[in-house]
Amino acid sequence: MNESTSRRSFLASSIGGATAFQIIRPELVRGQGNPMLKAGLIGCGGRGTQAMENILNGCDNVEIVAMADVFEDRMETSIRTTQGLKPELSKRFKVDAEHRFVGFDAYKKLVASNVDIVMLAANPGYRPLHFEAAVEAKKHVFCEKPMGTDATGVRRFMAAAKKSQELKLTVKSGAQRRSQVWYLDQYKRVKNGEIGDIVHMNANWVGTPVLNFTNTRLFPNKKRDPKWGDLEWQQRNWYSFLWICGDQIVEQHLHNMCNWFKGGHPVEVVASGGAAWRPREEEYGNIYDHLSADFVYADGTHMSSYCRQYNGSAQNISERIVGTKGVMDSSTLRGNGPGVNPYVQEHTDMMNSILGKGPYINEAQAVAESTLTCIMGREAAYSGQKVTWEMIMNSKQDLMPKNFDYKASFPPTPLPVPGVYKFV
Repeated sequence: MNESTSRRSFLASSIGGATAFQIIRPELVRGQGNPMLKAGLIGCGGRGTQAMENILNGCDNVEIVAMADVFEDRMETSIRTTQGLKPELSKRFKVDAEHRFVGFDAYKKLVASNVDIVMLAANPGYRPLHFEAAVEAKKHVFCEKPMGTDATGVRRFMAAAKKSQELKLTVKSGAQRRSQVWYLDQYKRVKNGEIGDIVHMNANWVGTPVLNFTNTRLFPNKKRDPKWGDLEWQQRNWYSFLWICGDQIVEQHLHNMCNWFKGGHPVEVVASGGAAWRPREEEYGNIYDHLSADFVYADGTHMSSYCRQYNGSAQNISERIVGTKGVMDSSTLRGNGPGVNPYVQEHTDMMNSILGKGPYINEAQAVAESTLTCIMGREAAYSGQKVTWEMIMNSKQDLMPKNFDYKASFPPTPLPVPGVYKFV
């Protein structure tokens, strides 16, 4: 066990010849007990609010000390929710007035504050920007998926991911299945060769629509408030717009863990999709409601991918991995399965990595590649072209607004039509 006195230092521990490094404060050195770490949340919507409860449940040595969001009312709702937590959790929610940051630059103020862990749960379009800032500030990160919504943004995320690895920062993704007992057991089966060589995979995220504008508090008439500019409107109804949600294949289908089990990313894809039931009205934005894709890996293995968001229809959220000697089929799983809720366990795993009580974790690059895989599939469906990994890694697509202001004009692009839509 090696100790250092610098504020953020390397700790190396060697087990069986393998060396793991951690960047930690002096009071976090192994053997110094359980120090109280400070966490800050960027993005105070439903997922961010739940993540605060999850980390408080999973780590008894964490306090929430800072929050940041574009909208003050969303932060206030989140704070009220924390007041309803069990007393043993709510007493560790210590966000004073000076650490409640609001606005488009709120994330900068949070990462500059005295937090040890930055929790990223803002809308996906902002993920590269926020992650880059957290890494530059040398913070450990809990990072909700996906890691961006366009190729340019994800490559920016990947550059920051490389730096986070060099700094030995812990980065835990919101891909909770990587901390789920059932999936970890199946992963070991596959890697130990129990089902043989993988010959085909199926990934399904067949669920129901996510419609933000059905929130009657914000949208009493299910329509846009005329006082809102384009950016405010699109962020409040974020799931309907491509630049900020990435479409369902990116925002939800990413959960399916085929790249993880396969051990790499596909090299090409052909896909199709469209909007079958979504009306051509501004509330419904410019994303598809169904998409299917045929991904091909370097060894010729195919993955059949299917996602859709329909009301009142059959649902299927599962993976099926076929090997030469057997099958892994997650459709048999009910709920979260045995063990601790994976949404809680992922925070415990992150904490163990930070404190050196468990293996070092940095999932940034792996989940970024999965995000880019989903974007590759989306762009193949939108354009009607075969899209390769090389093409997506060189894509010039940049969906982010250039002017962040509540009243900024930012008209959405039309619903993509294959043959008209151009891959860039």
